[in-house]
Amino acid sequence: MFKIKFKLWLPMLLAAILAACSQQSPSSEAPAPADSEIANQSVETAEKLGTSWGDELQSSVHSVDLRRVTKNPLAEGVLNYSAKDYRGKKINSISLAAGKVELSVQSDNGDLFPIFRDGSNYFLQGKDGQSYRLVYKNNSDKTLEIIASVDGLDVISGQAASRYSDGYVLYPHDSLVIEGFRKSDDAVASFVFSNPEDSYAANSDKGSIKNTGVIGTAIFELYDPTQKNSEPDAFPADNGYAQPPSK
Repeated sequence: MFKIKFKLWLPMLLAAILAACSQQSPSSEAPAPADSEIANQSVETAEKLGTSWGDELQSSVHSVDLRRVTKNPLAEGVLNYSAKDYRGKKINSISLAAGKVELSVQSDNGDLFPIFRDGSNYFLQGKDGQSYRLVYKNNSDKTLEIIASVDGLDVISGQAASRYSDGYVLYPHDSLVIEGFRKSDDAVASFVFSNPEDSYAANSDKGSIKNTGVIGTAIFELYDPTQKNSEPDAFPADNGYAQPPSK
């Protein structure tokens, strides 16, 4: 076990927001040319987007004491976005960590942004001025940590993103909505698609315009150090050598 204490954040009062993400519509296939992967990855300057510092939204969190099971992430994922008209297989969510987690992107009214899968790459088409939020769904029986970055910036601290930074807690069979860059324990600045020059990354001394157009996710499994191991023990008597008499 990786027994280093660090701060995790637990979002509160998300039930109403999350109701929309429980309904999934079938994926559909858009026409894809043979060289679609090259075409999707080639984004014209006029098509590039970043994410700006939007309006303040109420979003409460508190810290909890949980530990990472392993030193390195269970899984990582990258979602590229721009104003480009992408081609490929249209899906509603990205499967991460062998299906343990689903990531979808919603508008501020709960509509799903289509995601295009091209090989092992994922692309999302946005529009300048649109607000969006990241929705993570935990399909597993494990408590997980989600570390998210937008344009190379950590969504909690606003610092240059690291997969080893503090993250949000995602409990078993629950969902997590990240609506913006965290300003305080009670508020975030909403995610809004913008031209790269107006992005938060381009206007922060911690960011860089060269990292605009990408959303990153790292996932860790967590455990509660205060809970004793409840797994059955096949050899409960094998606790070492003989002990001296107690009397």
